[in-house]
Amino acid sequence: MSKYIVKRVIAAVLTLLVLITVVFFLVRLMPGEPFTSEKLNPIVKENMIKYYGFDKPLIVQYFQYLGNLLKGNMGYSMKYTNKTVNYIIGSTFPYSADLGLRALAIALVFGLLLGVVAALNRGTRLDVFCVILAIIGTSIPDFIMGAVLQYVFGLKLKVLPVAKWAGFKYTILPSCALAFYTMASVSRTMRASMLEVVQQDYIKTARAKGLSNFRITWKHQIRNAIMPVITIMGPTVAAVLTGTFVIEAMYAIPGMGKYYVDSTNDNDYSMILGMTVFYGAFLIFCNLVVDILYGVVDPRVRIGK
Repeated sequence: MSKYIVKRVIAAVLTLLVLITVVFFLVRLMPGEPFTSEKLNPIVKENMIKYYGFDKPLIVQYFQYLGNLLKGNMGYSMKYTNKTVNYIIGSTFPYSADLGLRALAIALVFGLLLGVVAALNRGTRLDVFCVILAIIGTSIPDFIMGAVLQYVFGLKLKVLPVAKWAGFKYTILPSCALAFYTMASVSRTMRASMLEVVQQDYIKTARAKGLSNFRITWKHQIRNAIMPVITIMGPTVAAVLTGTFVIEAMYAIPGMGKYYVDSTNDNDYSMILGMTVFYGAFLIFCNLVVDILYGVVDPRVRIGK
């Protein structure tokens, strides 16, 4: 197991290095530059270029950036005066993470439940309802679902607030809007996996031994059927968190989304690099955790070549 983990960690580190390299040079290829304001004094502009190191060769800038990253320093924002990228990420990510984790919890609990219920009641009206709900969930984008929830529960029924982040009731609509697509995907994956597991010989053997339906379902079917869900959890977690950008804007949530979008419009190199590397590292970490969990759940993975 230790060799398996070490291999995954090395692969994760190399992937992160490639990501940093590609993003660094792609940002420099973006049209325009950070200091294009007509009101900016030429002398001030020249001083800012020297301060941020843009007067040095590109390869020197690259290695200097890598050195600062190793120290945990992502630099200063070029738009927000006297604010470091570390500070902005540290002050805004908790809101994005809070929203993402709430949405993820909703998606996993209800997605797994709907998938299991649909598989155990295959061909019934309950199964049809779960399948239709999953199709709707995977067909409607998050921002459309967010607008529908705002209109129905906020404007028409007036039972929940439509914006801001000031208490538990303010988190319900954005969390549900963000969770709906993921819940539908998990439900479809779990249902298909459950139906495949039911046909396996060990399930038939368990029934022949006289085991109860609950024990067969819980110990044999769900445990084996959940592995495909675990496999997609890495990209799913990242998708939920990065999907908060639009939802944050719709519900006026003070998360990272606003800063990330503004940084691309303003050519704020430091912010673009810092936030992209941060999210990329988070995605790589999630995939690493999923790989390790997959090896724990399925011994064949960690002992295979």
